[in-house]
Amino acid sequence: MSSSHNTFPDAPRPPATLLDARLQLLDRQLHDDAGEPVGIVDDLDLDGIAFGTDIDHGAPAPRVVGILTAQVLAVRIFGGEAPRARLQPLPWRLVAKVGTVVQLRPTDHRLEGLWLEHWLRDHLIGTIPGGRHAAE
Repeated sequence: MSSSHNTFPDAPRPPATLLDARLQLLDRQLHDDAGEPVGIVDDLDLDGIAFGTDIDHGAPAPRVVGILTAQVLAVRIFGGEAPRARLQPLPWRLVAKVGTVVQLRPTDHRLEGLWLEHWLRDHLIGTIPGGRHAAE
């Protein structure tokens, strides 16, 4: 049995692009404007919600105003959580595109998130036979 009359109201349409933070942002690689990896999206900076409070029904959705990246290699290996003070904020205006990676716009903003990874690549991984090129 089908009915041509829909009794449910249409879902509200957001005025901006709607993203699923877990699916489309968190743990995505950050690439600079040249396509080089510069970090990973570790957390988000939100506006429109206070930490530890519930969102009221009917309240506007929080907005992403920035992304946070950090030097988290040791945390990923040994577990735990990166201290908030170690997270580097990047304003959302620097994001050019969200896809399989988060592409950043050209900027003078200094990105320091991967210095440890680069040091390990150059001084440890690079000394292992085959460590200087991708597997074939």
